[in-house]
Amino acid sequence: MKSNSKSQGEKDYESKSWQETLFIHKIRACSSQTRGEEDRQESHEQEEEIIMAKKDARISRAGVSGYNKPKRTPKHATKSHVVVAKDGDQVKTIRFGQQGKTGDKTMTKRAKSFKARHAKNIAKGKMSAAYWANKVKW
Repeated sequence: MKSNSKSQGEKDYESKSWQETLFIHKIRACSSQTRGEEDRQESHEQEEEIIMAKKDARISRAGVSGYNKPKRTPKHATKSHVVVAKDGDQVKTIRFGQQGKTGDKTMTKRAKSFKARHAKNIAKGKMSAAYWANKVKW
């Protein structure tokens, strides 16, 4: 007679999406390996980042790979890039950049004008669109 009973782990996998299953595998892999104290601290920090990234829907909605990692948005009507910026506990989705402006980093007259015009906003840091436009496009 064939047994149809499944272990608790197998039942968990059936009810979860592939992303949640992958997340569980990563956590188990990190916790099952034996490491030194420094490695354990690093893995704990990585686990926290994975958990935070999983919890924050803004990352998946924007389609970026993590916090402070800009991505091109060629199909957006007006803005060329998007980033989920994080500074401390503050998290914000920022769309920036003129669609069609090339990202060559040469110091042209146009680039100098942009940097001068937006200097105060660039100085505000990661939570401003001007900072990201300056970093990525100029």
